[in-house]
Amino acid sequence: MTSQTRTAGGADPEQPAASPDPPAGDDHAGNDHAGHDHTGHDHAGAARRRWGGIGSVEILAAILILLVIFKNQVSALLSVQSLATWTTVFVSVMVQAMPFLVFGVALSAVIAVYVPRAFWARALPRHPALAVPVASVAGVILPGCECGSVPIGASLIRRGVTPAAALAFLLAAPAINPIVLTATVVAFPNNPEMAVGRGIAGLVVAMIMGWLWTRLGRQEWIRLPYRPDLEGVSKARAFWTAVRHDIVHAGGFLVIGAMAAATINVVIPERWLLTLADNPVLSVIALAVLAVLLSMCSEADAFVAASLSQFSLTSRLVFLTVGPMVDLKLISMQSGVFGRRFAARFAPTTFVVAVLVAVAVAAFAF
Repeated sequence: MTSQTRTAGGADPEQPAASPDPPAGDDHAGNDHAGHDHTGHDHAGAARRRWGGIGSVEILAAILILLVIFKNQVSALLSVQSLATWTTVFVSVMVQAMPFLVFGVALSAVIAVYVPRAFWARALPRHPALAVPVASVAGVILPGCECGSVPIGASLIRRGVTPAAALAFLLAAPAINPIVLTATVVAFPNNPEMAVGRGIAGLVVAMIMGWLWTRLGRQEWIRLPYRPDLEGVSKARAFWTAVRHDIVHAGGFLVIGAMAAATINVVIPERWLLTLADNPVLSVIALAVLAVLLSMCSEADAFVAASLSQFSLTSRLVFLTVGPMVDLKLISMQSGVFGRRFAARFAPTTFVVAVLVAVAVAAFAF
């Protein structure tokens, strides 16, 4: 079953009758978790039972407990300078990402509570292959980073948007929005083609991934977490219920991703990067991997890329293309919001496509 014939949204009286197949879940009567498939099985509930209710908050709590228990061993392994660097990177990632996460969660709640499901049927073409480029271009209007796009993508799927279009929007929004492209122009005043190349590469990757999902994607790979019932209460109460739920769920995975990124920054020696910069192939791979590990906000990564002057423009375009689409905090959040099976397939595929597209665009742009 592909997403050409199924959507992950719920059944709704407003859904057009001409839909080729009944949606996979039910957004009403307490079933707003889109975890049912067309057979009505509660996959999300089964997943919670298998994992014993383990989520981002529980994982974060376990990590903090282990840090307290083994604080002496950790202190012995890290020098004062390394610990200071770790703290600086962790706080930097959180400060950069949290405002956009809050923005994304708030917009996600607006979509879930205030936007009628019929709006998406009118706004997007019925066929997923046509909806993908429309959703990708729509990413231009969202001035946010990847942290906000994850909950928004999940909310779009809940509201009946085909996953292919929602995922294309998720990838495009943090890569080609006006703030990101303007920051790239400012960071590369002598190379305006970097902003053009970044916009083209980001848009192409988003569309390719959306189209790949229409051909290869499976509904069962997406497991949206249970969200409290939003029906039968006032819109204001439903809005704050959705915000509180999503900020706790996604925020925990953001913290985990930020901790991983800070650890990588301390572990990788800077001299390794200098050695790799001399090899054209290895430099592309190095900056692609570095983009994943650094987990920077897409509004700020252009200035980091500009500072890596020892690397070629092609390598730095790869860095700017991969970063907003695949990084540690994003993988962590995707695992929490869409499920581990989804992230295990989607993130590596996006990484490979982003590298290849960025290199191809650079061959024409530079």
